[in-house]
Amino acid sequence: MPLILDNSMQVDLDNVDDLFGDDVPLSIPVRSQGKQLQQRLDELRNRGACQAVAWSKSGTIASLTPDGLTLELRFLRCHPDTGAWELSEPTTCDLVKGTPAIPLVHLEWGTTNTPDLAIIDAAGRVALYMLKIVLSKTSDSSKKPFNIMYGPANKNGNGYQYESSFVHAIGPNHPHSAKSALFCVSSGGMLKMYWSQNNGRMEETTMELESINTSDELVTHAAFASDKKHLLAAVATSSRQLRLLKIEIQWAGPGSSSEKTTMPQNARLNPALVETHVASASWLCAGPNETNYDASMAELSFLHVLPAVMDNTGSSTVPPLIMTVRSRDVGDGSFQSAQSVLDRWEAIESKQSLDSAFEQLGNRRNSVSSDLPSTIKLKKLEPIVINKVVIGIQDIQYRKVLILTMSDGSIEYRDRFTFEEMYVNEDLTKVMTLRQVGWGFSDDGPCHQVAFSPTCCSMIQIGDDGKVRWNKLEYPSSDIGNSPQDPVVQPLAIRKRFLPDWISEIIRILKIQVDYSEETHHDSLMRNSPLQSCLSIMSSLGFQGETRRRSFQSKFAIISLNMRNVVILITLASNTPMNIREKMSPLDEHEVVEALAGCAKWSVDLLCWLVDCLFELMNDDNFIQRLNPQRFGELNQYLHDRNDVSLHLLLSSSSRSFVSAVCRRISLLENISNKAIDFYKRQASGDQQGGAKPPNPQLQQAYQKMQQVTSTSLIKVTEFEKLLNILASDIRQTYAAYIPGIAKNRSNPPQGKQLDIAIKNTQAHFEMAMLLSGSLGSYFLPVLSKFFAKDLPAFRKLTDPAKLFFADFELLEVQDDRSSLAARKAKGVHVDIFKRTELRGGRGTSRWRRCTRCTAVMEDVFGSRPGFTFVLAQQRKCSCSGYWALLPKGKLVL
Repeated sequence: MPLILDNSMQVDLDNVDDLFGDDVPLSIPVRSQGKQLQQRLDELRNRGACQAVAWSKSGTIASLTPDGLTLELRFLRCHPDTGAWELSEPTTCDLVKGTPAIPLVHLEWGTTNTPDLAIIDAAGRVALYMLKIVLSKTSDSSKKPFNIMYGPANKNGNGYQYESSFVHAIGPNHPHSAKSALFCVSSGGMLKMYWSQNNGRMEETTMELESINTSDELVTHAAFASDKKHLLAAVATSSRQLRLLKIEIQWAGPGSSSEKTTMPQNARLNPALVETHVASASWLCAGPNETNYDASMAELSFLHVLPAVMDNTGSSTVPPLIMTVRSRDVGDGSFQSAQSVLDRWEAIESKQSLDSAFEQLGNRRNSVSSDLPSTIKLKKLEPIVINKVVIGIQDIQYRKVLILTMSDGSIEYRDRFTFEEMYVNEDLTKVMTLRQVGWGFSDDGPCHQVAFSPTCCSMIQIGDDGKVRWNKLEYPSSDIGNSPQDPVVQPLAIRKRFLPDWISEIIRILKIQVDYSEETHHDSLMRNSPLQSCLSIMSSLGFQGETRRRSFQSKFAIISLNMRNVVILITLASNTPMNIREKMSPLDEHEVVEALAGCAKWSVDLLCWLVDCLFELMNDDNFIQRLNPQRFGELNQYLHDRNDVSLHLLLSSSSRSFVSAVCRRISLLENISNKAIDFYKRQASGDQQGGAKPPNPQLQQAYQKMQQVTSTSLIKVTEFEKLLNILASDIRQTYAAYIPGIAKNRSNPPQGKQLDIAIKNTQAHFEMAMLLSGSLGSYFLPVLSKFFAKDLPAFRKLTDPAKLFFADFELLEVQDDRSSLAARKAKGVHVDIFKRTELRGGRGTSRWRRCTRCTAVMEDVFGSRPGFTFVLAQQRKCSCSGYWALLPKGKLVL
């Protein structure tokens, strides 16, 4: 056998000084994993609860500093200068602190939309951090149906059909849907439930687990899952035992039925916990595929439990599943490969049978049936071996898919039923995730901890340096132009049709109402939150910074959203719900009236700006020349080039309804202010005759301001509303004359009720195109010709165009020519989206809130009076439905 040194070895001779030169390494280099990963594995093995980063459903990202002393809060936000989405700077939470002896070790967010955070320290103590400020999302209605529609997108020709299936929300829950409960298991086998009483006070219910029956047996890991009317709890102990338990929550007290999910709102809760042992097994059993078995593989790093679910066919139920992970890292100087072993057990039912001799004995004695009740056993499945270190597990798609995160930053999707890897290759025929169409996370370095966003399109990672970094789905731009999938996943900036295509798909999938041409009341429009979401997407994707010009769709959307917000605020303040009308009257509080006066000023300015833009179009020869059949197709592009959305705001039925609602609210505020001023005049004359109580001067000044705004408008609001009604009537007549012919001229024309449905669908399609700033159909030419030749000139005689031309519309922030944008930047003024007044940075004592999505601002004000508190609560989210972030004093960006 020849020696390995018999053959010559090529080296860099310039670095060889002598036979024993240190510059020529002859050993095989081993990639160092660092001590940080080994420490992380030790944490996972020693303590099941050691997650230092967590992402809430509302978007707040909580993380612990590497020393475990401080809790930090972050969020994703759009930068106001560039329009780019970034991770915010950390905000330190001073309410919860760790110590060097007892650091903070685990974070857990509540599953409800209210972001309650549990912080656990090394001693097992729990601190509950509840965000009670109005920055949280409103709770869901208890009458909401408890099922969710979801499904893949199946390609059908050039489009997609969306497969619908229902997933019923099962499992125990807090009697009040806006509240949640936290379950913990101590190392001594004590089950603890932290829950919220009806008065908001946190209470604790404990129970000693009878399944942990020896004093020297410690619980190392625990996991929970909701299954029908109970909780499933999987517990791993130091004696290498795995136990599956069923936990029943009796909210009304011991002995009560857990099936009663509805309780009176004021009923005091007195929950009791009931444990039922289901099955047990040993969690350590080395499989045949495990290589280089060592002691580190005899310790658990993860325990996960999944409830019973319907299989993909929907015909049978798959039993509950318990999964454990045992991992090994590559040590320095060791040639062992990294490895993770995924062990699985299914909780299956098995029939008990008697020996034949006992069965014969029972038959001779004419006894009752010898059938024994079924028992549940943990059936061990074939282990899965992965040559990487698993550092995170999360189930998605209603517990049918698992995401495994590796220490190198990569992730794997695993099928819950087969545990085969999913979404490895691009597949456009049946799309369930963006990864199937080419999107993916960048594997940019070591990862020790991870938290996914609620949509799983982003994740927060912590690596060797202990720093928090944001990793989002990306599409490799180098592949653009080389693959047939480009029409599906090209970057948004390149595909101009992406936004209208995406919004139209959302409208089609969710069946969102966009046609309001037949409705005269605006209640359903204001309650149409899916339409608000569509407008918010349109606004966000066309925003590139406060001092840059918005896209046409973005400008259209943000104006519509602000109109909706103003109308809702005025409506709620002036029409208090009946159930609270006796307790408060918002119109008797000067803070409310001042805010309404600001909304009135903004609304009047908006109508004046709209009229001024329409007058400018009427006097524009280039625009008028396009109001003929030969050049009508150029009209939409001309408006886009000008970035003039005024005409589209009137032609789209939804935005036109917003404008009409604004007109009505201005008239309402004018009537309210006139009545108030008359009251104060009568009261003043009465004071001269008798000793009446003096009026509130602040409230009186607020009503005077409101009256001045509504009575000094540059246009007659009631006449402008009449103009809108004339235009709406002309559009309805055009639809009635034009659309039935389209429906009847199809190859297979519908009949009867089907014809009516086809007409409504076609009209909704036209309205959707108008909402998305699409081209104007030829059928609109007579309507526009009449509007600009007859209706608008008649309205012009009732106004002073010169005053409109020289009017100041800075409060609207809609003028986007270069000079206006430069002046706005130099002035450094922002508009309070609640009070609709100007704000200057660095002035005043109040801090600011900034929307994380559209970057709008408002003062962080709190109401001490019930009416103002009620109205302010409606502004718990921005007009675009984005969440607020509280800015440090004197700063504009966090």
